[in-house]
Amino acid sequence: MIGKEIRLERIMDRNTGRAVIIPMDHGFTLGQIEGLLDMQTVVNEVSAGGANAIILHKGMVKGGHRRYGHDIGLIVHLSASTSMNPDPNDKVLICTVEEAITLGADAVSIHINLGAPQESKMIEAAGVVSRECSRWAIPLLIMIYPRGEGIDPNDPRAIAHCVRVAEELGADLIKTNYPQDEKAFRQIIAACSVPVLVAGGEKGGDLESLKMIDDAIHAGGAGVCMGRNAFQRQNTTEFVHTICRVVHDRENPDKALGRLS
Repeated sequence: MIGKEIRLERIMDRNTGRAVIIPMDHGFTLGQIEGLLDMQTVVNEVSAGGANAIILHKGMVKGGHRRYGHDIGLIVHLSASTSMNPDPNDKVLICTVEEAITLGADAVSIHINLGAPQESKMIEAAGVVSRECSRWAIPLLIMIYPRGEGIDPNDPRAIAHCVRVAEELGADLIKTNYPQDEKAFRQIIAACSVPVLVAGGEKGGDLESLKMIDDAIHAGGAGVCMGRNAFQRQNTTEFVHTICRVVHDRENPDKALGRLS
């Protein structure tokens, strides 16, 4: 399907086959948070750092559109929930594939939480979106995580199940948790025909984040989706560039971080 292939090249680096994607959909969930108060500025900062793509909700596309410099891939996120919801893991669709196309999207993304009470509804919605993506030749990124009572979000078996569900739904890209075990992640990647990117995780130490990314790439991962660890800082451009050196240039995390300081 040539349309998907062309659009995926706007998301994934042509030379490495990997991507550094910066999700900026957090405002819907958390409100006016640090780092996303001036969308134009933060989009320019991550673009200057070399990020391959950003993820935005539909209403933020106009304000976040880059009007100068090199282009950056646009993924429009179709799912949402708020932290005020009694069940914040219950994601609903707030945008359609066709609507995302009119906004200039290179791809769309949806969110599924396996193990959540509303899992079935999210899977059903993903099936509808996948069909529409095939119709319009738009790449689909499925963000899928083990989330629910008594579920370990880093359990390799649960993550493997997430990856398989996303693949069977027709994902072109998958984002999920890193199981903190390179061997386990390598086995997950080996059994999947779709590029898998790891989530950046909760805001934490820079070296820890870079080493996690490096381990994931070494195991066959296709890159990282890094949100708050990238944009909630003073040196966003420089840190995104550091991530890109680890992902695309395969620079040692210690060396890459040393350049930052």
